[in-house]
Amino acid sequence: MAELVGPRLYSCCNCRNHVALHDDVISKAFQFSSGQGTRERILSSKTTFQVRQGRHGRAFLFSHAMNIMVGPKEDRQLITGLHTVADVYCCDCREVLGWKYERAYEETQKYKEGKFILEKSKIVRENW
Repeated sequence: MAELVGPRLYSCCNCRNHVALHDDVISKAFQFSSGQGTRERILSSKTTFQVRQGRHGRAFLFSHAMNIMVGPKEDRQLITGLHTVADVYCCDCREVLGWKYERAYEETQKYKEGKFILEKSKIVRENW
C-alpha cells in the first residue's frame, strides 16, 4: 500500500500551527540583524523606549502565509531601505513569526510588497 504524503509545510515553532507551504517560498537567502531590526519611539526630546526587541538571523520570503494574524502597519528602516511592514503572529499562540511587507519605498524593493518574511528560528518543517 502506498504511503500518502501531504504537502510540505512550515509550522509555528511554539504550537505547530501550519503557517506556510514550502511551495510558497520565494527566497531562503534573507538575513536580518538586531541593529537593523531594533527601533525606538521618541516620547519627548529626552525620553525614548524600545518598542521591539532586536532580532537577527535567517529568514525566508514567502508569497503567502496562513493561520496568521497581521498587526498594525508601521514604517521600519531595514537593511534594504525604508518599508511599511506589519508584524505577523501565529493565530493560535500569538508567537511573533516575522512580518508582512505592505509597502517598499525603494523601486528595487517593490517585489516584496504583499509578501511575508518568516524567521527561520520561529518555524519548523512538517511532512518532509
